[in-house]
Amino acid sequence: MKNSSPMEVELKLALAPEGPAALVKHPFLASEPALQQTLVNTYFDTPEGDLTNARIALRLRQVDGQVLQTVKTAGQGGGGLSQREEWEWQVSGSQLDLAGLAALPPFQGALGGVLDSLAPQLRTDFSRRSWQLTDCLVTPGSTGQGNHIELVLDEGAIISGDYRTSIREMELELKSGEPEALWKLALKLAEQVPLRPSDSSKASRGNALSNQHWPLPEAHSPEEWLHRATLALDAYHDSQLATFLTHAHDALMRLAEHSALDETARAHAQALTNSLDPHGQPNTAFGKAALAVAHRLAYQTALR
Repeated sequence: MKNSSPMEVELKLALAPEGPAALVKHPFLASEPALQQTLVNTYFDTPEGDLTNARIALRLRQVDGQVLQTVKTAGQGGGGLSQREEWEWQVSGSQLDLAGLAALPPFQGALGGVLDSLAPQLRTDFSRRSWQLTDCLVTPGSTGQGNHIELVLDEGAIISGDYRTSIREMELELKSGEPEALWKLALKLAEQVPLRPSDSSKASRGNALSNQHWPLPEAHSPEEWLHRATLALDAYHDSQLATFLTHAHDALMRLAEHSALDETARAHAQALTNSLDPHGQPNTAFGKAALAVAHRLAYQTALR
């Protein structure tokens, strides 16, 4: 078994419809070679949703003639940034490696008893373009040492039964270096690419789509209001229910008015309240402000 990344640190960003074209034209990427792949992914769970309830995602991915089995735990974070455990290894065919699963920490307890009940529940099929970026590419003139970020652009669909929703997102994964590099790169890209933070994984989006249920968490702190707004926007675009766009606007207003914000964060939060178009799509002003306030809140949290 290969544990390729015991702790994954990434920043997930949803793109406006014009976002992919703007991204590939960005100066950071325009002259850099991209690896292009087609990924076919099947997610597994029990009929009762035991893995979903435990906030664990299990998938088989077909890519480049290989089949990879991946387990991911729930991400910790917000504003698009998450840290989570991940195990991934190659398997010989389209059947789950149940023995390999049984050896992993998430399946040492009660979940170890449900392995025989696992079955396919949803698919995510998409094309992926990926770039490997180092300091010298992200910051011209630097030595190129220390930070290595994989940038991926995914375009495709999530399919669950009769339900379907689009995938149009960018992920920045820290391969080596400091998480601060993710923020710096995202802020640079946001100057030309219309985007917004996303706190919903493809698996969680697919599960919500299957159940036609998009719960939103209660919020009190600035971090919680930003998280609620982010999830509400994710829910709106997958459900097309106007109530979630209303929830998103309300959460952004609550965030901007929160007494715990410092002057810098408040200025960024106030810019968010009028930077979505009527269809809930971000412009570059929204992306820059959302990343700036998320970065500021993450910095303040780290100081506590």
